[in-house]
Amino acid sequence: MITKNNKMKICLLISMVLCLGMNFQSGGYQIGDAVGNFRLKNTDGNMVSLGDYSNVKGVIVIFTSNHCPFARAYEDRIIALNSKFASQGFPVIAINPSDPGTHQDDTFEKMKERSSSKNYGYPYLVDDSQQVAKMFGVGRTPQVYVLQKVGAKFTVRYMGMIDDNPQDPGGVTKLYVDEAVSNLAGGKPVVTTITKPVGCAIKWKN
Repeated sequence: MITKNNKMKICLLISMVLCLGMNFQSGGYQIGDAVGNFRLKNTDGNMVSLGDYSNVKGVIVIFTSNHCPFARAYEDRIIALNSKFASQGFPVIAINPSDPGTHQDDTFEKMKERSSSKNYGYPYLVDDSQQVAKMFGVGRTPQVYVLQKVGAKFTVRYMGMIDDNPQDPGGVTKLYVDEAVSNLAGGKPVVTTITKPVGCAIKWKN
């Protein structure tokens, strides 16, 4: 039989677990934060860092993966974002934080094959240690961070979904990333700054 005292202990334990969960989810960069530099290996074998992007207005950082159906559904839309906005000073940087030990489709060789076959046109970086994903506070793939270059720093202006319809590109009604970058490129503030990402949960390495 559960006593009143035990009930209180159980409720407290549940509250602590929930708080820990909320703290974990709220970790990483928030809107207005300056992003630290990172350096990761690209599928062409070269190392790419955020610091390499000195002559841009900003970047569209997209955490994605090969195995995730949501990421695959967005692949052509990511390519289209780069085609549209790279020339306006906002290129795409794609980062794969997925553990290939859990998903074989996310090995570096598979990443190279995918980037080559789809002719991405932007870096596809491997986050082997998952430290960059943790630095950003990423929870799912795909998950986007639109960064604006302010002086020498990159500042978070948008984070979340690419648009509001992962399954059907033809059914999209809200182009979150497109609108955010268009506003920044036009010297206007971002209206919708945060949305909840929908995709595959990242499996963290021990």
